[in-house]
Amino acid sequence: MCIKKTALRLVRKYKTRCPFQISEHKNIPVIKEPLGSIYGYTHTYKRIPIIHINSDLDRPMQRFVCAHELGHIILHPTVNTPFMKAQTLFSIDKFEKEANIFAVELLMPDDAVREHESVFKAAIACCVPTEVAILKQINEL
Repeated sequence: MCIKKTALRLVRKYKTRCPFQISEHKNIPVIKEPLGSIYGYTHTYKRIPIIHINSDLDRPMQRFVCAHELGHIILHPTVNTPFMKAQTLFSIDKFEKEANIFAVELLMPDDAVREHESVFKAAIACCVPTEVAILKQINEL
C-alpha cells in the first residue's frame, strides 16, 4: 500500500486537503473535547469510526491530529492500537509512523516543498509539526 497515493486519492476525490472536511464527507464524526495529555484517538461505535481531538490544542495541531487519526481509520480500519499497547507485546510504532506519513502527505503538498525549497520550511508554512516533516516523500518531476 502506498500511503502517499492513498492520501492523494482522497485529496482528488474530495477536492480538499482539510482533514475535517474529508472526515465530514466520509461521515466520520470529529469530537473536540479536553483530553489532558492525549492529543487524540479514534474508536468505533456500532461500526462507525469516530475521531476524538484534544480541544486544548491549538488549531494547527488539531488539524494535524485529525489528519493523523483519519490516517488510522483509512490505513488501519481493524487495528485497535490502545488494546495492542495495553494488552500485548506487539509494537504499535509502525501504525503510528504510517498515520504520521499519511497526515504529512495529506497536509503538505509536493509543490509546497518545492516552493519553500525545504521540507522544514514547507512544514512551517503548511502548519505541520517539523518533527514529522522528515517523513515527506517528494515525487520528482
